[in-house]
Parts: sequence; C-alpha cells; structure tokens
Amino acid sequence: MHTDAWTSSAPYTGGDLVTAAGTDHVRLIYEYLDAGDLDACASLLHDHVALDLPGAPAAHGRTAFLHAHRDHLGSPARHEIDHIVAHARNVVVAGRRLGKGTDDTCVRFVDFFRIAEDGMVESCTRYYHAAP
Repeated sequence: MHTDAWTSSAPYTGGDLVTAAGTDHVRLIYEYLDAGDLDACASLLHDHVALDLPGAPAAHGRTAFLHAHRDHLGSPARHEIDHIVAHARNVVVAGRRLGKGTDDTCVRFVDFFRIAEDGMVESCTRYYHAAP
C-alpha cells in the first residue's frame, strides 16, 4: 500500500489536500442523501458530475445525479460505510445500502469516485455485490 493511501473510518490524514477534501465530500454525500438533503448534497458535486449506476442510463449534471441516486432503488435507504480507500484524487467506498422502515433489504456496493481539481466530486460509478 502506498504511504498516502489509507483504509480507515478515521478522517483522512495523508498528503494530498485535494484528495482529503474530496474524501470528506464523499462521506458527506452519503450523510446528505440519507437525510434527504439534496441541496446540501448538490453543493459537493462538480457542475458536470457524472453518475453510472448498474442498469440505469448515465446521469450527467447535479440534478440528474441527485434524481438518479434517489430513484435508483426506489425506497428510501441509509448507507453504512465499511471501508474507504483514497489516493491521487480517487476515492473508493465499500458499504451497504439498508432499507428504512419496513424495507429491510441490504445491498452491498462499491462506489468509485473521481475528485476534480477543486475537491468537488466529478464522477461516481457504482458496483453491486452479486452472488457467484
């Protein structure tokens, strides 16, 4: 592992400040999505953000990103992050998407984020766990 890469639930302490800011933005995106605060989430996204979700057309731009993320699996959910790895303006998050209320579904995912030079989230590609 590179000396400036990390896997932890603690705040990023490595060398690259843009990657550190981007990692904080990624953590906040999940919090804001879970709370339903789409305006706060949008404030962390690059103007031309791209989102690729399995089985859905690519979303481009803040509004499309938010609608695609919100509507992708239908029911409200919360995200539990298990691991974050960050290096060279890339952030990889492994976690679980848990249904809220009567929907107790659990879907494991990995999100691959690219961070723009200004620290905003530039793109996200999501992968789901599938049984072999």
